[in-house]
Amino acid sequence: MTAAIDIMNYAPLVAPGLAGPEYQYEEFQLMLRTTFKRMAEGGTIKTLWGREVPLDGKVDIDPTIDVPGALAQLDAAGYDIAVLACLKMWSYRHHHKLIIDQPEEVVAKAIAEAPDRLIGGAGYNPFRIDESLRRIETAVREWGFRYVYFHPMTFGVAPDDRRCYPLYAKCVELGVPVGFQVGHSAEVLPSNVGRPMLVDDVAIDFPDLKINMSHTGWPWTGEFCSMIWRHPNVYGDISAYFPSTLDKELVAFMDSSRGRDKILYGTNGFDLARFKADFEGLPISDKTRERVLRRNALEFLGL
Repeated sequence: MTAAIDIMNYAPLVAPGLAGPEYQYEEFQLMLRTTFKRMAEGGTIKTLWGREVPLDGKVDIDPTIDVPGALAQLDAAGYDIAVLACLKMWSYRHHHKLIIDQPEEVVAKAIAEAPDRLIGGAGYNPFRIDESLRRIETAVREWGFRYVYFHPMTFGVAPDDRRCYPLYAKCVELGVPVGFQVGHSAEVLPSNVGRPMLVDDVAIDFPDLKINMSHTGWPWTGEFCSMIWRHPNVYGDISAYFPSTLDKELVAFMDSSRGRDKILYGTNGFDLARFKADFEGLPISDKTRERVLRRNALEFLGL
């Protein structure tokens, strides 16, 4: 069995107490009434990393780190490496402030304990460009981060927005790849800025920048496949959707010579064992399975 690399996990894998407070905000309350309504069927919500919080989400952030616990989860489920993104999400309409701000310092401490198993992914706030770029430089140069992941749609900006371009230039300077969500938003946020075709100009303007379009690009699957096929520097991950539910067009693309070397495996923090078993059950070749589970991520991250 191939040891997987999870290209799309988050800081709460090593500090579960970072997740939970976001459920007090209207964007997440709406999500619990729509996309993830099954999560709200009891008196509490269990986050993807196992923390139980009340339905109103009124809990504090707990930055306590448990690296041995995270590694045990990875080992039990057959994972070698996990990328820990420091997610930053803005309240686009209701609050006009950061409703998630996972600190790079927590991930830095975790990867110092397990540098061969954990990879840091710094965050980016396009409304605080100078501050974000300084933090990213510190994270990469001083703390050993190898990736930047950000969530432009929660800020209401597209990946080709001028406020994102300083980030891309900094990533090229530092020699690290960048990733961001494409496709529709689970939260009630503007989804048109997540169209994969908006990556086209970015890939052309920054040919030396490796780009990961995260979360499959659904419902614009054709655009997602087009960007990966056309641009040597564009990849895409399958996180946030259990593999058995993936669009048939995407599965066929992934198992073809056009997509086999460019699709990345990621869980979005979903159940690690279930997600991997689901992927193993896809009707794809062993060659594709090995590429997607591991080798493509090694090449994308420069490991």
